[in-house]
Amino acid sequence: MKEKTAAATSMIRTACPHSHDADALVHAPSSESAGVPSIDVDMLSHVLTQVRLRGGAVYRAELGAPWALRFPAGAAHFYYVEQGAAWVHLSGRAPLPPVALRRGDLLMLPHRQDHALSSGALLVADDIELVSRAHFGATRHVLRAGRDGAACRLIGGQFHFDGDAAAAVLAALPPMLHLPGNGAVAPPWLDAITRFLLQEAHGGGPGSALMVSRLVDLLVIRALRCWAETQVRHPGWVAGLSELRIGRALRAIHAEPQRAWTVQALAALAGMSRSAFAERFTTAVGQAPLQYAQHWKLTLAHDMLAQGVLVTQAAGRSGYASEAAFSRAFKSHFGYSPSTVRGQRA
Repeated sequence: MKEKTAAATSMIRTACPHSHDADALVHAPSSESAGVPSIDVDMLSHVLTQVRLRGGAVYRAELGAPWALRFPAGAAHFYYVEQGAAWVHLSGRAPLPPVALRRGDLLMLPHRQDHALSSGALLVADDIELVSRAHFGATRHVLRAGRDGAACRLIGGQFHFDGDAAAAVLAALPPMLHLPGNGAVAPPWLDAITRFLLQEAHGGGPGSALMVSRLVDLLVIRALRCWAETQVRHPGWVAGLSELRIGRALRAIHAEPQRAWTVQALAALAGMSRSAFAERFTTAVGQAPLQYAQHWKLTLAHDMLAQGVLVTQAAGRSGYASEAAFSRAFKSHFGYSPSTVRGQRA
């Protein structure tokens, strides 16, 4: 597992600028949680390792205007527009305005919300579950819909954030991550990954399910990195990736979550005064330094318990002097005791 994680990290550093059908191709889990890394760990890799990202169904869509498809909540989705244009509509309590997608655009919807894709902004959408039954299966991965108007060709897929750290990670991501291609050919990394994805999904050879899941891993991680590099105003750990001094403190917290951090120690790592650091960290991340450190530590402890670790062991690994102190902190943070998580697993 360590070799796999190292290999994936090496690959992503080399480039930048509910299933549709019962028998749709669903792939094996990929990323899994690992031990505490060294102080110079790549924070994005470490955070995503904790949520155990895994890929799901992958398909090509060949569409002719007018067309409109609605996707239910349940899985996160990505869409890459190979040709033509499309609109995406997000549902929810506070729906966002429709967003136009063009050739070369990559869109990620990480929060598993229901949404619609269409050739126009005001079309009534058909349920994808009904449309897809004629297309998806063990050897069928092409979705065709619409009529003979303007053509749109895209590559779509699903992915999942698993583990109890998922909520903490997703809280820092917006409903929609849009990487515009500006109407041009996709960058080499995106073109290569999507082509390989379809080749493996359609080939169906030995190991193809696992291969596709790994490739979806790579696509999502790479897209998150490209997006994170531009985020300096979006509160959360993502913003810390873009700020050198705050990033040092965040990497230290993630490298040694069990440590009893102080604001002064973190400020020293950041090369800032205590007051200036506390103010800047809170503005960038959305939580005070020690609040964030405890939140991350207890989130990891929750994940340990969900995987079967004993409460006493989770307390020790999290840096608590006693099980009682750990239980008090855990219940105060989550609203229920550590034994509740263990009981759910049983």
